[in-house]
Amino acid sequence: MSVAKILRIYLDPEPLQRARLGKFNFVNQIVSALEKRGFRVEYRKNSNLERLASAARNGYSIFLMDDPLHDNALTMRRSYFYPFWRIEASAKRWEFEVAQKDFDPNKVDPDAARDWADNWRRWLFKGAASQITSDGPIYVPLQGRLLHHRSFQSASPVEMVAHVATYFPKAPILATLHPAEVYTQAEHKALNDLAARYPNITLATGQMNEALATCRVVVTQNSSAALFGFFFGKPAALFGQIDFHHIAANVHTLGVQEAFDTVQNMTPEFDRYLYWFTMQNAIQADADDCEDQILRTLRKRGWQVD
Repeated sequence: MSVAKILRIYLDPEPLQRARLGKFNFVNQIVSALEKRGFRVEYRKNSNLERLASAARNGYSIFLMDDPLHDNALTMRRSYFYPFWRIEASAKRWEFEVAQKDFDPNKVDPDAARDWADNWRRWLFKGAASQITSDGPIYVPLQGRLLHHRSFQSASPVEMVAHVATYFPKAPILATLHPAEVYTQAEHKALNDLAARYPNITLATGQMNEALATCRVVVTQNSSAALFGFFFGKPAALFGQIDFHHIAANVHTLGVQEAFDTVQNMTPEFDRYLYWFTMQNAIQADADDCEDQILRTLRKRGWQVD
């Protein structure tokens, strides 16, 4: 059966309202691109029931960050900072198309990359990246579920902090809680117990820009702080799988000891990588050719959009 030229976009209440008012720019671009090709576009409330029902509806579906449930569904997700987005066949970042590619710095113009990265350094970090040192702590930005060792992780977050403290016994370590996460009493106790056992651990909340400006390296599961650290020229060791793994020391492949050995001596082409990862492998929502970028991506994902 051919797929009807219908696109249904499933959104939570706030982005749904913005989309209906024409104030969700990336969605506006998707809608414009497909309506010009004869598609009817419907906005749908996002829920488990609605997403499951989408499989029986003739047409295509796009979810915001939720996992595509059928062959005619895709997910969209912001690529860490506006206006860059991705449209993918999986909601898992480490399965994104860019994650499967090889990064070759020699294929990226160094001047264009430096100028682009300099502009974004000024815009994203409001001067925090203007005075960078590397004599501060090992920066360990934490996310959620601190006591759980999930399938894409090489250790639980609490175990990761213990690994860092064991390997770097004389270095100051700054482990920060994510300001948007709600942590359990058991998680707080586990961290406080670690800080009591290892006096070089300091616990805090937030402080990403300040930490990136002074830290030696970043160690995290897959926090976006590691990607932003590339703007500061800070190498990263990753305990979790993610799409920006290419220039990091990956515990998943190297093991803890080798990853920590490696990250201290890494000098990758940070600006070239950021330019490649973002400008050459994401969709820029405010670009003049954004609709063309969207259509090329949908065709690569197997959609019949013409």
